[in-house]
Amino acid sequence: MRWLQNYPKEVKVFLLASLVNAAGSALMWPLITMYIFKELGRSMTDAGLVILVQSLGGIAGQVFGGALYYRVGVKQLIVGSLVLNAAALVLLPFTSQNFTLFMFLMLMVGFCNALSMPAIQAFVGFRFADRRGELFNIIYVANNIGVALGTSLSGVLAQISYNLSFVMNGLTSLVFAGFFYAYLSKIQKAPGGLHLEKRSTSHTDQGTGDLIRRYSVYFFMGMGSLFIWLGNSIWNNGVAPFTISKGMPEWNYSILWTLNGILIFAGQPFISWLKKTLAGTPQAQMTASAVFYMLGYASILSLQTYPVLVLAMVLTTFGEMLISPAIPAFISDHTGKAAPFYLGLVGGMGVAGRVIGPYAMGVLYDEGGLGPVAWLSVIIAALSVGSFAVHAALNREERRGDIRPGF
Repeated sequence: MRWLQNYPKEVKVFLLASLVNAAGSALMWPLITMYIFKELGRSMTDAGLVILVQSLGGIAGQVFGGALYYRVGVKQLIVGSLVLNAAALVLLPFTSQNFTLFMFLMLMVGFCNALSMPAIQAFVGFRFADRRGELFNIIYVANNIGVALGTSLSGVLAQISYNLSFVMNGLTSLVFAGFFYAYLSKIQKAPGGLHLEKRSTSHTDQGTGDLIRRYSVYFFMGMGSLFIWLGNSIWNNGVAPFTISKGMPEWNYSILWTLNGILIFAGQPFISWLKKTLAGTPQAQMTASAVFYMLGYASILSLQTYPVLVLAMVLTTFGEMLISPAIPAFISDHTGKAAPFYLGLVGGMGVAGRVIGPYAMGVLYDEGGLGPVAWLSVIIAALSVGSFAVHAALNREERRGDIRPGF
């Protein structure tokens, strides 16, 4: 971890807090379907409905989180949403006899958790403007380490009690809220244009309509993100049932995600080389990401064997490593004070892809197996390449921090 020595103490503390929060979130999500099916005695249709409701809450949370950054104030927004998220999680164990209330709380969990995301990303972009690109990447790596730790503990906690995983998730969210309250209270007193304050008029000097009309800065990037995450549903709604149908042991599928977690950490030198030589801008990184995804899905389409699935996971993980830091870096670099709004808008479009993907892939798999699912993923990835290429072309001449009135 020598690379962390180059960062100030506040960055290290922030990364640790992010890791703990990611680990807490990961305690719950791998188990939610099993909890609904096994503990609540509901059908898989009901489980899918709950995940859909939670995802829809996530879309709304992303969009509202960006729009409310200045209207509410960053400290109130981040801390308040994390506290509400913690409260909803802690209350989940008390809803075993009321499925409607359980679904409502899951909606609140999806909404409140997503509500804080654009604000946190925007704050990082404002606070560490000179190194925001590399810091977004380090936060992404730290979060994935947290997810790996959380998922490894989730099975242990589930054996003890499913409800314990909900409570532990709520407690980590509360700890994260406490960290941000203390951290933001401290730096709020320091001078500088961090855009922490609440504004009584608008979240930027422009109206929401003007920001939405500036389509070139967000629309094609958002559509590319939507396509990426729609196509990525192939893993849960194509590859997972395929491995089962071929009689492969369950650990064969789980090892693919273990590989994903290892690569996100161990593959950083390759990604750094790629950024220095072939993809020096966030725009180029997004396009390269979509190409990696397309190559991965094309591999699955060409030859449906386990070694090819491993290859596809390697390729798509490289794509994930490129796109996840690139989107917040581009928005922070190019939209100035309007960054929170665009982070929420593009984030919501990406979550929409996650909502559409499972249903579309499930229908295709039921009709024809992995082949049609792979075809759809390849086509969707090609559309993503096109979307990011158009975005790169439209923003080639943009200046950092430039926020023009519109088009």
